[in-house]
Amino acid sequence: MQYATIIRILGILLMIFSITMLPPAIVSAIYEDGGGSAFISTFLLSLITGLVLFWPKRKAKAELKIRDGFLIVVLFWTVLSTFGAVPFILAQSLPVSLADAVFESFSGLTTTGATVISGLDDLPHSILFYRQQLQWLGGMGIIVLAVAILPLLGIGGMQLYRAEMPGPMKDNKLTPRIAGTAKALWYIYLGMTIACALAYWIAGMTTFDAIAHSFSTVAIGGFSTHDASIGYFDSNAIELICAFFMFIAGINFALHFISVRTLTIRPYLKDPEFKGYFAILCIVILCCTSVLLYYQEYPFTDALVKSIFHSVSIATTAGFASADFATWPTLLPVLLIFASFIGASAGSTGGGMKVIRVLLLFKQGMREIKRLIHPNGIFLIKLGKASVNDRVVQAVWGFFATYVVLFVLLMLILLADGLDQITAFSAVAACMNNLGPGLGDVAVNYSGLSDLAKYVLSFAMLLGRLEIFTLLVLFTPYFWRR
Repeated sequence: MQYATIIRILGILLMIFSITMLPPAIVSAIYEDGGGSAFISTFLLSLITGLVLFWPKRKAKAELKIRDGFLIVVLFWTVLSTFGAVPFILAQSLPVSLADAVFESFSGLTTTGATVISGLDDLPHSILFYRQQLQWLGGMGIIVLAVAILPLLGIGGMQLYRAEMPGPMKDNKLTPRIAGTAKALWYIYLGMTIACALAYWIAGMTTFDAIAHSFSTVAIGGFSTHDASIGYFDSNAIELICAFFMFIAGINFALHFISVRTLTIRPYLKDPEFKGYFAILCIVILCCTSVLLYYQEYPFTDALVKSIFHSVSIATTAGFASADFATWPTLLPVLLIFASFIGASAGSTGGGMKVIRVLLLFKQGMREIKRLIHPNGIFLIKLGKASVNDRVVQAVWGFFATYVVLFVLLMLILLADGLDQITAFSAVAACMNNLGPGLGDVAVNYSGLSDLAKYVLSFAMLLGRLEIFTLLVLFTPYFWRR
């Protein structure tokens, strides 16, 4: 393990993160809301801490190995989320406990969208902007942004990229150089954010709300500047705009890159994961629309818009809401929560297990059925026309098994802490899938939970954001052996 290099990189990344405290401070100055001091203090604290870590190790430039990449990613997300909680603690207008501040910061950076804060409409603009900015930075992964910068500092970034990027196919690069890959991803991400903000503004949002919600929409985060979330605007147009950008943000960004480069939509039409992603959303939308119309919850147009919006929002793990879907009739609340288990596409800003893993699990199950009928047959698993290596399939099964075991353990801890079954189940699901809203006592927010539950769920968010193995590998003795 290259500990000196790891400490040096952590210091650099923390100094870079300190710069993100300046935009909320500027917002505070513009709106004169008195919240700027919390961000200036956090900026100085983060900058000095990063400098203290970096300076003694500034000459350490050993080549990173894959184990170093895993450790840096986990350390950075943990440290970043901890420092990200400082403004919430220092803000005089926001009396929160340490557990609340850590929970809110983890929720923001992991793009989970679960919150312990109420009364958003009365908070200073700087705090509201900061929450949205946290999600925007976490959406693509601030490590990927750093990967574009680290080569300039003499640090190779491929190890960080493999550890950070979601999905089972981590070695595919869009460009020959990893820095080019990171830049390409961020150009697409930034372009989508600007387009989303403009669409919101044209649809009637204020400039502040348009920018703030574009951050959390493209990040598939779910934070809002209003307690009523997207429902505050009471606009079908805004809901459909939100649904559209959540949908495209839930697509593998590699497809966006190829499509932009070739100026054609063929990459989407040929991609099996996109087909599965689109089909799953259509099925969920159809079920929601049918049930809402059957129970006469809304007129046809409103039922269709609400179904499209909430199906895309929950299935992509954004977590925006324009109605209390937890009170919808019959199977709909549970159906939407289960849709979040599938989540969005690999290589997107969404959470969940990812569509490609679910497709591979289904195909592997079908292969086992065929083997029962034809024991000596050889059956290949294919995605499109390409065969999938059995090692990838085994890794997906390992991921799924580990996911289930951890889910059960975390839910048992919450049950032992006194939560009812529905609340415990949905809270773990919402946090591990980086969804946000749950059912029962966490349908609105998580402020009523104990400190233990908040820390457990913060850990669940990190598990989901780093796709379990990146975090769990640090707890194995094999990782630390020479």
